[in-house]
Amino acid sequence: MSRFLRRMLRAARLEADLYEEVEADRSAIWQACFVVVLASLAAGIGSFHNGGIPGMVWQTGAALLGWWVWAWVTYMIGTRLLPTRETVSDHGELLRTIGFSSAPGILRIFALVDPISGLVYFGATAWMLVAMVIGVRQALDYRSTRRAIAVCALGFPVYALFLAATLVALGPWPS
Repeated sequence: MSRFLRRMLRAARLEADLYEEVEADRSAIWQACFVVVLASLAAGIGSFHNGGIPGMVWQTGAALLGWWVWAWVTYMIGTRLLPTRETVSDHGELLRTIGFSSAPGILRIFALVDPISGLVYFGATAWMLVAMVIGVRQALDYRSTRRAIAVCALGFPVYALFLAATLVALGPWPS
């Protein structure tokens, strides 16, 4: 199994050591980006009946931009608003850890199965959120998971507004 696939599995298994590893590995940015692309394509395929090919393309582009915005907002909150004495981080560290926290999102492809589509989508999203909290905790050098939860909770409304603004400005997907 390739190093990349092992990293994705470790991210999905919520291994804190993996998040420390990708935080420190500047070359992992492209792997993190690829995880976000795979997870967003899986979500697009899982919701194919809602948007077809244009919806998949739109969802992938929005997910990549949203990943960058979400990491930046998390960086600002975590390093400016809620830092600890140990907090030393940069935007790239959060891009890498948050990117890998998207690994469980690959399961969203199974949302194609109608009777369980909502459950699959909700379950994968919840799993991704837990992974993100772990990634944020590691990237911001927090000892407390509560602080990482607070950073994610404070950043989510900003991220949600960003997504809402793109939907209003551009529509749910290209025509």
